[in-house]
Amino acid sequence: MALPRQASFEEDPRWSASQVQPRGAPSGKADDAPGTPLAEVTFVVIDLETTGGAPGRDAITEVGAVKYRGGERLGTFQTLVNPGVPIPPMITVLTGITEQMVAPAPMIGAVLPPLRDFLGLALVADDLPPDTIVVGHNVRFDLAFLDAAFAAHGYDRLPHRHVDTLRLARRLLRDELPNLRLLTLARHLRAPTVPCHRALADAMATAEVLHALLERSTALGVLGLDDLLALPTLAGHPSSGKLSLTTKLPRTPGVYLFRDRTGRVLYVGKAANLRSRVRSYFGSDDRRKVPQLLRETATIDHRCCRGPLETAVEELRLIQEHAPRFNRQSKSWRSYVSIELTLRERFPRLSIVKEPRSPDACVLGPLSSRRAALLVQEAIETALPLRRCTRRCGKQAVLDGSPCVPSQLGVACCPCTGTTPEPDYQDLVERAVTALTRVPRLLLEPIESRLRMLVERERFEEAAMTRDRLRALVRAIERRRQAAELHAAGHLVVESPDGRIELLHGRLFLRGEAPEPLPPGIPPRDAIDEVLLVARWLRDEARRGRLRILEVEGTLASSLVPLPSYDPVRRPAVVRSR
Repeated sequence: MALPRQASFEEDPRWSASQVQPRGAPSGKADDAPGTPLAEVTFVVIDLETTGGAPGRDAITEVGAVKYRGGERLGTFQTLVNPGVPIPPMITVLTGITEQMVAPAPMIGAVLPPLRDFLGLALVADDLPPDTIVVGHNVRFDLAFLDAAFAAHGYDRLPHRHVDTLRLARRLLRDELPNLRLLTLARHLRAPTVPCHRALADAMATAEVLHALLERSTALGVLGLDDLLALPTLAGHPSSGKLSLTTKLPRTPGVYLFRDRTGRVLYVGKAANLRSRVRSYFGSDDRRKVPQLLRETATIDHRCCRGPLETAVEELRLIQEHAPRFNRQSKSWRSYVSIELTLRERFPRLSIVKEPRSPDACVLGPLSSRRAALLVQEAIETALPLRRCTRRCGKQAVLDGSPCVPSQLGVACCPCTGTTPEPDYQDLVERAVTALTRVPRLLLEPIESRLRMLVERERFEEAAMTRDRLRALVRAIERRRQAAELHAAGHLVVESPDGRIELLHGRLFLRGEAPEPLPPGIPPRDAIDEVLLVARWLRDEARRGRLRILEVEGTLASSLVPLPSYDPVRRPAVVRSR
């Protein structure tokens, strides 16, 4: 394309527009590799001169740009622009640009196509973002005028990410200078080019200021493009002096640990990009605990992981091991409880226990709280009239006395007083064991019938309570099923997008080390969260068709029918027009 008259477009042939990658080829863009080293990033520093400060109403009179990569200048772009409107005298005094100078210059419509080429848009496929970073001093002013010009001539707005040297200087130098004007910064940083309100000279001075600011930012651990884009926010954080602790963090999945001066773990977290996630604590993370956490942090450790499953399991185990003060989730496993049907008693009943008394007991759990356990217990007792009293009845004890209150209300059997024959109660217990282990509909159908009855009688509060109990029961049975299926699988090896995954009774091999085998029955409190986490991961990966089973020691199958869901249906909101 021929350049407009009076335009100067000079570029190194090694970076010419002819080097266009085919669609679908690896682009090497910063979006593809967010940790692109700054030496490999292409910066286009741009500056405009205009007739005023209102985009759309005022017009551009000069465009100047300079392109750099790795500190080497690759090309320049400079042209006067005929604004099509008179230039105010104040602008002429400020810039030295007169109407006689711009009269023979091209209109902005003729300048935009070569400017787009210089910005790298000719190298970009429609579905890929540009890899060029636009830089300016108060760059929003320049971008606002360019976007208005592009829109007026039928182009889309510039899709480039941008870096503002004004914002960088505000974070890095605001305590050293009386103001942050470009001329003041250029003098303070000893830039060879003096800004003079002409587009190309100001763009070159801005580029020199940018390079000086990049040198200073390395003290804050700014080594990649993602660090630079986040710096204006991070550097203003009260604990920004500790950003250097993140310098050695990789941009890979893993787990990070904040430690205090004594080495005690304060917080454990996981991330798909360790460096980006940890650095976000110094800027975008606005949780109330973060300032105190950063004040107490002295070192930040990390452990790299292969994928989401390994990362989640590593985080869970570290939290259980160290119980960090700033973590809330995954620390409450010591308060988990289970519901046990006390089969060793003469007349078994439901009991909430910390640990099952016998490995052969019929148990639901561990459950996350006593409140959840009470909901499940109430659901079972709604479906089956198991005894609720805690009276001790030995094998030779005489069955007499007054019945308990639940028996008098007709909601429970009372075998310990002889009201219910012992054989009949044993049949009821066997029905409960069958329902909890193999045929849950024996419990669900009576509760569903009660729920329908309550709704028909418009006793909606009781119906909501019954629904909550039903939902808690289904979740507890589902947890028991998932843990039992993985335990029955024994040693399990699968192939996933993250590589070879090896499990033992539902627990993950980390770094090739086998976990301790789980005892028969339900998993203990400190293992149930990991087993359920692995079960959810296996289910999700299998649904996506991304899982291949390589080896199964036991059985990885179930003949049990799926459980229904009793979660309330959320109806979409209806928007009514006035």
